[in-house]
Amino acid sequence: MHPHFFNRQEQSSILAFAEGDVNGDYIQDYVYIVGQQSSDSPYTTALTIVVQDGKTNAFYNIPLKTDSGYEPALFLGDFTGNGVDDIFIRINSGGSGGFGYFYVYSFANNLANILFDYEVFNGENQYAVLYEDQYRVKVINETMNLTSTIDLSNRDPQYLADLYNSDGTLIQPREGWVSDLNQLYPIDFDGDGVYELYALQRIIGQYNADGLGLVQTPLSWDQNKFKPFFDNQYVAVLGQPYR
Repeated sequence: MHPHFFNRQEQSSILAFAEGDVNGDYIQDYVYIVGQQSSDSPYTTALTIVVQDGKTNAFYNIPLKTDSGYEPALFLGDFTGNGVDDIFIRINSGGSGGFGYFYVYSFANNLANILFDYEVFNGENQYAVLYEDQYRVKVINETMNLTSTIDLSNRDPQYLADLYNSDGTLIQPREGWVSDLNQLYPIDFDGDGVYELYALQRIIGQYNADGLGLVQTPLSWDQNKFKPFFDNQYVAVLGQPYR
């Protein structure tokens, strides 16, 4: 039975629910995403995390900085290794770019502490995507000083003809870009009961639908923040029809 803690907020309802020990007292707590949704649209607003202490039945609100979007969802799992479940929140933007809004909160001792903020992540790494001669694109993470190269030679000939001369040289300088965070998945990579994060960002060529690949960044908790495994990340390329 869900409590009626949201009656004071007109048209508010429970949009997601999960159960786990998030305050560290070894008693199951109840975590909700509460918000407003109109009857004729899946778009949700005024999203708030509500935690009910399983021991005292007291309620605690965690306001979200980005508090609107589509299909809000919850996942509870230990991301820091302290044996207490943390709160993972995903909200879809619904835009053509396929962005998501993601947060991870600790609620140990009934105190909310943000562990991951998608806007902070988006600002941490600066990228350059540079087209080069001979059907290559260089993806540069300027913050981490990492480079990867994408081979475009298997792309559609007309696509290449719009970019390259017949000798493989660029018709003119061109750049693409790396999108903000598109997807973030909680994954226990090594099976030790502590979850990591797997971040995906699209590499975009000349227009939004021109996907060149994905930047993949596995993140693990390191003392006070999530950091890339071994200070590394990966670029995955999109398969093309075999010719």
